[in-house]
Amino acid sequence: MNFSLLKRLHQQGLISVPSFEKIEQKHQNSLFSLHWELKTLLYLGVMLLSTGLGIVIYQNIDTIGHQVILLIIALISGGCFFYCFKNRKPFSRALVKSPGSMFDYLLLLGSLSFLTFVGYIQYQYQIFGTNYGLATFFPMVVLFFLAYEFDHLGILSLGITNLALWMGVSVTPKQLLMSINYNSQQIVYVYLLLGLLLLAAAFLSSRYDFKKHFGFTYMHFGAHVAFISMLCAYFIYYDSGYAFLFLLGVFGLGYYVYQDALKRSSFYFLLLAVLYAYFAFSCLVVNVVIRLGNDEGPIFLAFFYFIASAVAIIILLIRLNKKIKAS
Repeated sequence: MNFSLLKRLHQQGLISVPSFEKIEQKHQNSLFSLHWELKTLLYLGVMLLSTGLGIVIYQNIDTIGHQVILLIIALISGGCFFYCFKNRKPFSRALVKSPGSMFDYLLLLGSLSFLTFVGYIQYQYQIFGTNYGLATFFPMVVLFFLAYEFDHLGILSLGITNLALWMGVSVTPKQLLMSINYNSQQIVYVYLLLGLLLLAAAFLSSRYDFKKHFGFTYMHFGAHVAFISMLCAYFIYYDSGYAFLFLLGVFGLGYYVYQDALKRSSFYFLLLAVLYAYFAFSCLVVNVVIRLGNDEGPIFLAFFYFIASAVAIIILLIRLNKKIKAS
């Protein structure tokens, strides 16, 4: 409701005083949307239900039996998928809205139950033997299929996580920073490959207009993983002559993310590009300061740089935010 327009009409005498008072009262007591609150409680309920079932099964595993547990999990997962396939909307390359909240609830519950089933049967019966790559590859394929078939971003995130597991890494940026293996050359290269694959998926989704809205999720994970892996590689090869090449990679990726953010009008990705590029440039500044020695002059310049650059970054982000809103 355009209240300002109605107010002008009232001032021009086109709306009577009693009618305008009713409109004004309704405007002041407008309804408050609980959409996201209810949706958050919905997904929280799925997680709590899955966790509760796991605890009950763990505490009663000796009396229930493995076969019965697997049957219960399979029935839950199968029942959820049966409902979802029965009530799904036709597949489309564009955005397909969910039939309802219950549909999302059952789809997520079915996917989590499916992962529990595969993990449980592999742990108890070793159906994939010692081929753990196949044990993670099979659920990954199923999750990506479900994500595209039902147009579900949450399932897509689960699929990306399983892709990372299949490649032997974790996609969480926090674990990237805290992992004891972050200084391993092999792990860093695997992370870099994973990040580039996700960035390529984001580009292709937009380029061929195939589930274009999935691009944000691919870009989100891919940018973090690629940026952090190149920064880690810089510190691993810090003493070598080509360590700066990884910082150049950060700047290059930052420019790509920056240009893509302008197209999407996304301040979030602009923020990522600026902060990661700033961190990479600061690494170069600190490297120069270290090479100049421990004199007071270089240290003073380093402190001045961080103070001045922090102010400059804030001003830059404010201007970029205005630029995004104006576009």
